[in-house]
Amino acid sequence: MATNAIHDVSSLPFTKPSDVSSHVVRETVLSPRFYTTDFAALDAIDVSSVWDEWDALMREMEADPNRDHFKRQTSFEGAIEELPDALRAEFTEFLVTAMTSEFSGCILYAEIARRTKNPQLRRLMRLLARDESRHAGIINDSLKDAGLGIDLGFLTRAKKYHYFSPKFILYGTYLSEKIGYARYITVFRHLQRHPEHKFHPLFDWFGEWCNDEFRHGEAIALLIRADPSLTRGINRWWIRFFLIAVYTTMYVRDHTRPALHEGLGCDVETFDYDVFRLTSEISRQCLPLEFDTDSAGFRRGMEAMQRAADRMVAARRRGGIAGRLSRWRGILEVGLAFARLFFQPTRSLALPDHVRLQPIW
Repeated sequence: MATNAIHDVSSLPFTKPSDVSSHVVRETVLSPRFYTTDFAALDAIDVSSVWDEWDALMREMEADPNRDHFKRQTSFEGAIEELPDALRAEFTEFLVTAMTSEFSGCILYAEIARRTKNPQLRRLMRLLARDESRHAGIINDSLKDAGLGIDLGFLTRAKKYHYFSPKFILYGTYLSEKIGYARYITVFRHLQRHPEHKFHPLFDWFGEWCNDEFRHGEAIALLIRADPSLTRGINRWWIRFFLIAVYTTMYVRDHTRPALHEGLGCDVETFDYDVFRLTSEISRQCLPLEFDTDSAGFRRGMEAMQRAADRMVAARRRGGIAGRLSRWRGILEVGLAFARLFFQPTRSLALPDHVRLQPIW
């Protein structure tokens, strides 16, 4: 459960663009980051073993079904300013984090497209960068209407870049895209059933947005399945790591936004575990194992992670020697909680003959 300290909206004083800029530059455990990789290794990717599914997906993305979708509407005007204080603060923080994440993906994909010599990888990365740029742009439009929009190019100059190996890029982007789809479609379906909780018009864009995220994940799934070594041996342990990293990041972050979930009319625990189940169901297309996210051990591990994260937030606000000591204790507790989750039992899965799925959820 979120603590009162985390619920304190004074920690999110977004009143001008410089506040947003400072927030996205600040490096924390949960901040979206910018990545670089071994571009020569990416050149070796060969999609010939999945060519039929690959080419069909590329042609679908090249047709650009959402070309006219992500356009600002006048309904954005005043929508953020009219929200209650706590909801406004948490929704704004959600938008800033989502915008940074989308734009960091855009930068990575565009850089791979520019530097790779692999024509099929270049083909895909240009399409991914196009979509992510649109997503970041529509979020920034929402912030601009509240006087909080920023120059997205600023992010490329201000954020630090971190090296990730190509296989880590594939695992990380696949799970980010698929859990992104699971999150957005869960919100979208919920608001279809409960339109009285649609407090901002941006939620109207989530349907097509979901489909973009889904197609992106499909493409990365095909890249993973094109190299059988990525789902065997020691790489199964890396898959465990990325699953836990994605799930815990989402869980902890969502628990810092109680007013946002209350505004949406949904329980944060129920929402997160619904998203975990859907992500597991989808990822069976290319991942050889899954966690039982409904097991008592898994849930206890998530709760321990949340308590440790709360301790770190409280310690940072306390400051001084006592705050530093409490923060180090929180870091140790985070590590122990992560380790316990990492070693939770998993179910082994037989990978299907055909990779591609349809967004039927």
